Amino acid sequence: MDEALVRSLTPGVLTILVRRGADFAAAEDAVQDALIEAVRVWPSGLPRDPKGWLVTVAWRKFLDQARADSARRRREDLVEEEPPPGPAPGTDDTLQLYFLCAHPSLTPSSAVALTLRAVGGLTTRQIARAYLVPEATMAQRISRAKRTVSGVRFDQPGDVATVLRVLYLVFNEGYSGDVDLAAEAIRLTRRLAAAIDHPEVAGLLALMLLHHARRASRTGPDGSLVPLAEQDRGRWDTRMIAEGVGILQAALARDRLGEFQAQAAVAALHADAPTAGETDWVQIVEWYDELARLTDSPVVRLNRAVAVGEADGPRAGLAALAALDDSLPRYAAVAAYLHERDGDPETAARLYAEAARKASNLAERDYLTRQAARLNAGRSR
Repeated sequence: MDEALVRSLTPGVLTILVRRGADFAAAEDAVQDALIEAVRVWPSGLPRDPKGWLVTVAWRKFLDQARADSARRRREDLVEEEPPPGPAPGTDDTLQLYFLCAHPSLTPSSAVALTLRAVGGLTTRQIARAYLVPEATMAQRISRAKRTVSGVRFDQPGDVATVLRVLYLVFNEGYSGDVDLAAEAIRLTRRLAAAIDHPEVAGLLALMLLHHARRASRTGPDGSLVPLAEQDRGRWDTRMIAEGVGILQAALARDRLGEFQAQAAVAALHADAPTAGETDWVQIVEWYDELARLTDSPVVRLNRAVAVGEADGPRAGLAALAALDDSLPRYAAVAAYLHERDGDPETAARLYAEAARKASNLAERDYLTRQAARLNAGRSR
């Protein structure tokens, strides 16, 4: 069976069931049952209208489940609404499903897990591997999200801000994780930008494009991590950068600054520098100040400490870092970098090793381990 075809059809089938009155959890169960049936039947001959076939089978599975549950006897009157035979609509319902998964009753972290499972078509094991948590933990997280929205009528889909957050998290998972979802996140954000005149939607699209433009240079031939300062800027996608900068400038001109626009502005300044040494760090610090004002995020303040270290020297960066909680992710890595720049390789090596032990993915762990080894080797000569 063509897995790519099934993955492309699943969101639309699920959306149709939800539109027709199925609660989300029951609808997803019915779609999964239909896919199992497709695995059994389709190898002997693909139906002329695969999506219509899935809709019909999934709807019948849902009705069977409803009849079997005495607490949901009232759903039996939905039998008359069974979809008529014939081709199903060919529209892409994925973006609408993002809005449904971003229901106000869910936290953003639960929404992204549910989106990856229901819309991305990933297994619980794949999602757990991407997030570096046990499969049982991720299964519980997704189950809790399903229970939260179970029985909820989706007449109150998630607002734009929540959808943007989910899209951003999905993009980041595709950008840095084992599962490549970055291109799909960009496609959906383009659709959202075409449908909604909102500067933060444009800001998120610009941010994604500017980051994605550098993707080819982020790892070496052996898969090792290449930090921004060492990347081959000749491999950056200049057309994508130009598009991202143009979208960002139009958004900023509306004078309704938001978090994603400010992040995109930082990315644009990196993209604009011909070399790492020519980066306008002073302006980047100013944008991080705006981001800190907008979000009050400790991660933003951590990134700001790096920028301060570049703009005003490592001592100034360490002073900014000292005001933060040392349990923050990547705190030790930032401290190691600033101490190395300040001429303290012994402390830097110790902190690089500590950061490697705490790293969230293998490529980052290997890079930090190599940095510690490099400094230790230099000291032993």
